[in-house]
Amino acid sequence: MYPLSPLEQTEVDDFINEQLRKGYIRPSKFPQTSPIFFIPKKDLKKHMCTDYHYLNEGTVKNAYPLPLISEIIDKVGKAKVFMKLNL
Repeated sequence: MYPLSPLEQTEVDDFINEQLRKGYIRPSKFPQTSPIFFIPKKDLKKHMCTDYHYLNEGTVKNAYPLPLISEIIDKVGKAKVFMKLNL
């Protein structure tokens, strides 16, 4: 989506393919994207950086109330048998 030089495009493609292969990322049809840019390093190579500010603005953080410890103790306090599924 952004105009990149052939070298930068190759680096982006390699990064995406590597992350997909490792399972760190997956294909998405989400309409929002995050821009990438390259910062020159001291050895004249370029380091790829991702700007997530735009994605973070559209994210709803902590949209659910956290349970109170006293409520959890009341619910589980009388139990005698615990299983992983109950916790």
